[in-house]
Amino acid sequence: MDIYKKIEELKIVPVAVIGDVENAIPLGKTLIDAGLPIIEITFRTEAAAESISRLRERFPKLLVGAGTVLTIQHVKDAVDAGVEFIVTPGFNPTVVDYCVENDIGICPGLNAPSFIEWGLERGLDHFKFYPADLSGGPKMLKTLSGPYPSVKFMPTGGIGNETLIEYLNLDNVFSCGGSWLVKKDLISSKNFDEIKKRVEIAVSLVKSEIK
Repeated sequence: MDIYKKIEELKIVPVAVIGDVENAIPLGKTLIDAGLPIIEITFRTEAAAESISRLRERFPKLLVGAGTVLTIQHVKDAVDAGVEFIVTPGFNPTVVDYCVENDIGICPGLNAPSFIEWGLERGLDHFKFYPADLSGGPKMLKTLSGPYPSVKFMPTGGIGNETLIEYLNLDNVFSCGGSWLVKKDLISSKNFDEIKKRVEIAVSLVKSEIK
């Protein structure tokens, strides 16, 4: 099973900013207990690589990705830590080409047809649609399905429970990413009970509302 299929089965990718590595394990356990064994750790802090490493070692069945990957060095650090997929906010040809050449699963960020075609030229057909809410949302994704019927998107940015199902019910959306379930302040304050509650609500929504 390829990495995109695994992500598609789970439907939601919690995007987390972890400033203290000591919060990585309790956060991973919370997601697993709440029924969503996947996380994207953003490279926005110095704790990212170590957090990924700890999660991969402690929870082998937790799907762990790296987000906000901006450089080849970020990719190398993430892969060394055991990451299973890479997500970028934009389409950086240098980073994308490195991942493709080294058979590293990557979901590049984009929000326009030209970037989609850059990806297709490289053999990619799964992309992050970012920032989703400011780039036309579901209406834009429906429009893109016309000229690019084989392309799948993971919209991220401005998504919450109120729009989650609308996105996921689109044929060209394979998952939704977002931080609303694992907000930075909830992690830093160790409010894992609130995180668990948010995740459980979202998981329940997906189970009951997806076509």
